[in-house]
Amino acid sequence: MTRIARLLALALLAGCAATPATNAPPADDSGNPALAADTVADGSEVRLGLGASARLADGSRLHYLRLVNDSRCPPDVQCVWAGDAEIALRWQPRRGRAQDIALHTTSMRGNNDARIGERRVTLVALARGIAPAATLMIERADP
Repeated sequence: MTRIARLLALALLAGCAATPATNAPPADDSGNPALAADTVADGSEVRLGLGASARLADGSRLHYLRLVNDSRCPPDVQCVWAGDAEIALRWQPRRGRAQDIALHTTSMRGNNDARIGERRVTLVALARGIAPAATLMIERADP
């Protein structure tokens, strides 16, 4: 019993040792605020697990809602058609209504990219399984 109490006390102390978050990110050399550590910079990829979200450079959020369909050919199997997978995302701007997006692994069945505000999100890769992680490219959209 004493051993359990010691382990519990140690766990509680470890939880209290976390560093506090700052309200504003530090400025870079140009004086512009730097992106927060959990913000996806334009021109970079982000890997999201099912149900996860990412903050974009403009302060909006991109949520990975669900795997809609996956008819891709299983690994190590010869198929006549490679198949397609579709995921559902939700983009929530800092102000305004959310926008639902469907992205596909092949352009034969639908788009593998979509415009979200001033950015474009592209489905680069989708893992296999019931809850596959999605790799997304976030870029500034053409005007």
